Amino acid sequence: MSIKVAGITKNYGAQRALNNISFSIEKGEIVGFLGPNGAGKSTMMKILTTYIKSSDGDAFVDDFNVNVSKREVQKSIGYLPEHNPLYLDMYIKEYLAFNANIYKVKKERVQEVIERTGLTPEAHKKIGQLSKGYRQRVGLATALLHDPSVLILDEPTTGLDPNQLVEIRELIKSAGKNKTVLLSTHIMQEVEAICDRVIIINKGEIVADKKLSELREDNEQIIEVEFDYRVEDVLLQQLPHIETVKNVHDLTYELHFSSKKDMRSVVFDFAHDNGLKILQLNQKNKNLESLFRELTSS
Repeated sequence: MSIKVAGITKNYGAQRALNNISFSIEKGEIVGFLGPNGAGKSTMMKILTTYIKSSDGDAFVDDFNVNVSKREVQKSIGYLPEHNPLYLDMYIKEYLAFNANIYKVKKERVQEVIERTGLTPEAHKKIGQLSKGYRQRVGLATALLHDPSVLILDEPTTGLDPNQLVEIRELIKSAGKNKTVLLSTHIMQEVEAICDRVIIINKGEIVADKKLSELREDNEQIIEVEFDYRVEDVLLQQLPHIETVKNVHDLTYELHFSSKKDMRSVVFDFAHDNGLKILQLNQKNKNLESLFRELTSS
């Protein structure tokens, strides 16, 4: 077991940030760790990385207790915190060489992670000259530098443009083939694109722990559509397999269907038959988005 958390509780004075949290992650799993702001995600990650201690319970990384074997845990983990701490006056290679010396890894490893994280075009620059996206890459390169068995990534795609997002996703998926990855993000699309499993936390407690494959097996789907004219709900409710209709804004509707069939073609036919134009149409991952809203809205 790469990560094992058993009954972790964390109190900040009278405030309880985590309440008896338990979960485990196998080697090779990429797990999305989701929750609203203040749910306890970063606190849990800081405990796993030995940055802070829990008030109660035990956590293990590669069978090392985070409170007893801190050095071994730190060697096993590559950590990218939410607020990526970097020395802005250092050059990229200089900064990575500095960290390589701390981890006592070969200098050749610096060039390897530069190439792997797509930093080569900017490698001659100081970190302070980099865009936010490239600074995130430096953080990822640092996390990968000592070839850890576990990656803990807190909002790793913050500040990346669409092209960079695709590259970093592929990097994380590639790393997940032989490492364990715990990934915190607010972006559902990131979880869908990268993760095998999702853990949802709310108010310091785990409210869901599911494989994405299980979520996708559900028949229900959501289609968000914007027409060029307002449509009466009663007309949309005549669509086949329709469950609910919601007018979310002006000419935009959220349609919930119960069917494994892709219902977008049905919506297109409906628009054509009623003399409507579709200005925008999106198929959402019903299960993940709906489950998140249902479990964290209160």
